[in-house]
Amino acid sequence: MIISSIDLKDGKVVQLRQGKDLVLERDDPDGLIAEFDKFGEVAVIDLDQALRNVKSDGTTANTALLKSLLRKGSVRVGGGIRDAKKAKELLSLGAEKVIVGSAAFTLPDGAPGVNTAFLESFAQAVGKERLIVSVDARDGKIAVKGWTESAGIDVIEGATAVEPYCSELLFTCVEREGTMTGIDMDLVKRLRAAVQCRLVVAGGVSTLEEVIALERLGCDVQLGMALYTGKIGLADAFVSCLDWSKVDLVPVVAQAETGEVLMVGYANKEAFAKTFSSGLLTFWSRTREKLWTKGESSGNTLEVVRLRVDCDRDTVLATVRPKGPTCHTGAWTCFQTTQDRPYSLPYLASVISDRFANPRPGSYTATLTPERVREKIEEESEELVEADGRDEVIWETADLLYFINVLMHREGVSWQDVLNELDRRHKK
Repeated sequence: MIISSIDLKDGKVVQLRQGKDLVLERDDPDGLIAEFDKFGEVAVIDLDQALRNVKSDGTTANTALLKSLLRKGSVRVGGGIRDAKKAKELLSLGAEKVIVGSAAFTLPDGAPGVNTAFLESFAQAVGKERLIVSVDARDGKIAVKGWTESAGIDVIEGATAVEPYCSELLFTCVEREGTMTGIDMDLVKRLRAAVQCRLVVAGGVSTLEEVIALERLGCDVQLGMALYTGKIGLADAFVSCLDWSKVDLVPVVAQAETGEVLMVGYANKEAFAKTFSSGLLTFWSRTREKLWTKGESSGNTLEVVRLRVDCDRDTVLATVRPKGPTCHTGAWTCFQTTQDRPYSLPYLASVISDRFANPRPGSYTATLTPERVREKIEEESEELVEADGRDEVIWETADLLYFINVLMHREGVSWQDVLNELDRRHKK
């Protein structure tokens, strides 16, 4: 599948040719990651950190921007990550994986070499499953220090040496990076045969046919220049990477952002194209034998947030925002028989938000000022502390959660914001 690349330099999104020459520059990182994340993972790279263009405090012109992007998609982050402390910080801020390059191929005395001691301690600190090692190569030799120097290590030998310490490898054909002259397919084939882990390749890919060929080899593709110049469209690449040799219709599981599975349908290439163009989940109706956009009659549509493919490339998980109940019976999902929406803290937040946006006569929620809700939180906290027995604890906790949610709404805080902070503390 496709991994989209967002390279940062001097606080801007850039694309460089062979890591040196500026080809294009953009200043819309939020829009880019929102679009890229619909189709798969996103690699965010701090080029200044990789090139050691750092301030006295160790930050770069990209640091604040990079951190702001980490929870806006399924992000892997790289660029000058040289120690586990920095990696753990980035993971705690929302990165799913970290990419290590030069540090893996530089010995403690600064000499080139596979630094197995570093990799072993790094993997133990952050978890092997979260570590990607970058085996970037120029003319078949590992390139380090922002691709400015050669480590003199054969890329195949380097890849097999570091594989035990990571969950995947990122191979970039440096001499073709940003040139859109095609990937070195022979080298990729040799690398794919040499390692068993997930392999992501980049550098020079410029056609959909190359993407498909790499997918058939069992490689994922990281794209930059081809996406930014429009040579390859993400929607086309997404559909082309599905394994159509197995099925004519791909199962699509629709899941709410809160985790409930809403329905299952089937899509062909035409249905996916309609989904991408409309932003609403569209299927191929097997009974009517035609395209069917969910909610086209009832209005209960499913707005697509992101799509993810399973490991076999023959099933798609669609995260969606439902507008009303999903099932034709009026049930919230096709897997329950009642019309009630499952209660959750995000659902409570949506109800409270609606009470403020559309106050009803006699609505208690709409009368709660910031000062009053803080007073109620103090009252309910005390009552919870004094609660006697399980039933009272449940009752008082429910009261407290309600008022906390009102305060959160008033302050523009979501439950996901709170969970993100807990996640950050857990990974710290």
